[in-house]
Amino acid sequence: MNKTFQRRHSKWYEQLLFSGLFQFFLGFFIVVILPAWVRWPEELLNLSFTETAWCSNITNAVAFLVFFIAVRYLRNFPGAQSLGYIFPMLAVIWLLGVAVLFFFRLEYARQVLFVSYLTANVWVLLSFFIRRKYRVLKLAVVPVGKALHLTESPRANFWLLDKPDLQGRRYDAVIADLHAVDLNADWEQFLTKCVLAKIPVFHIKQVKESLTGRVQIEHLSENEFGALLPSAFYERIKRIIDLTLVLVSLPIWLPVMLFTGFLIKIESNGPMFFTQQRVGQGNRAFIVFKLRSMTNDSEKYGAKFACNNDMRITRIGKFIRKTRIDEIPQFINVIKGDMSIIGPRPEQKVFVDEFEKEIPFYSYRHVVKPGITGWAQVTQGYAADSDETRIKVEHDFYYIKHFSLWLDILIVFKTIHTIFTGFGAR
Repeated sequence: MNKTFQRRHSKWYEQLLFSGLFQFFLGFFIVVILPAWVRWPEELLNLSFTETAWCSNITNAVAFLVFFIAVRYLRNFPGAQSLGYIFPMLAVIWLLGVAVLFFFRLEYARQVLFVSYLTANVWVLLSFFIRRKYRVLKLAVVPVGKALHLTESPRANFWLLDKPDLQGRRYDAVIADLHAVDLNADWEQFLTKCVLAKIPVFHIKQVKESLTGRVQIEHLSENEFGALLPSAFYERIKRIIDLTLVLVSLPIWLPVMLFTGFLIKIESNGPMFFTQQRVGQGNRAFIVFKLRSMTNDSEKYGAKFACNNDMRITRIGKFIRKTRIDEIPQFINVIKGDMSIIGPRPEQKVFVDEFEKEIPFYSYRHVVKPGITGWAQVTQGYAADSDETRIKVEHDFYYIKHFSLWLDILIVFKTIHTIFTGFGAR
């Protein structure tokens, strides 16, 4: 749930337990202090560490700090609290710490780093189950308009009010459809009293966006449309990050791409690459590169979406589409500046022209560079028709509205999860 939601009905000890400061110091003690105490008790008391101890303890402290900050920011996005993303992020951070020590040839204690990493996993697991038990938000819902159609969520419990009164119960917030025509004077006075009593009141669209990771595209107001403008500063930083990651990982992805292309050539006639014109940032057309996963004559009857059990997909193609290996050549597009690693997926011109007629504000998704992976891909998967594309665009708008390093980091870990599970592949 969005960070603007604060728990109001929790007891004092629950508020202490889940306060950010208390969690940080508790986690720091368990993850950093305890492993150091077990290995160097006397040095810890005297603060007279050897080089090995200093390097090990500083690495553990920095790794925990980075992880703690990352989780605090990522928690604002839907799906970010899943252990399927938190555990891999924890492993990557500690591995990066070890890589820095190894690169600079610093002395460190492997056992201390490993124990710290294990205790961090235990701390995360305990925090997850405690949070899931005690940190579910309690939200009161005004029973008018679209608020009546709120669906249950593991992140919040909704209580439908039968009259304009909280009846002495404590809620974290009140949810209402502020644009509903049947929001009468009694309910309006009730909402005013809630605000005066410092009980947050949220419009239904804010809540649904926070829970679903989608921005509704019907009847966007001027303020909402303006809020979708991405950060120009981060866009420049993102370009530098893209180039750095692609060039540094070149020795890894280039051999994989060439070997897979060799297998494609053996299985079926035709080129290893599949090229196609797509629409990118600013509605500009460019040629996208992919490893060919279909038969060479897959578009002889015109362009169409891939579907489940598509007969045009080859045996090698089925595997590389499921693992997203077919997307590797798009690193070339990233180097050229046509694409980013993360962003809305680029579509063919024929589909763009069709969707612009059917879906409001569709072309606004081209305000940022298209990406190899993106929020819609890791949340929804492939879209195969106009209805699914409408939902996909709502995910794209959410990405543009929350265009940031933290959301990109979450998408990276969701993408890793997608590669191993094959989520959304067709």
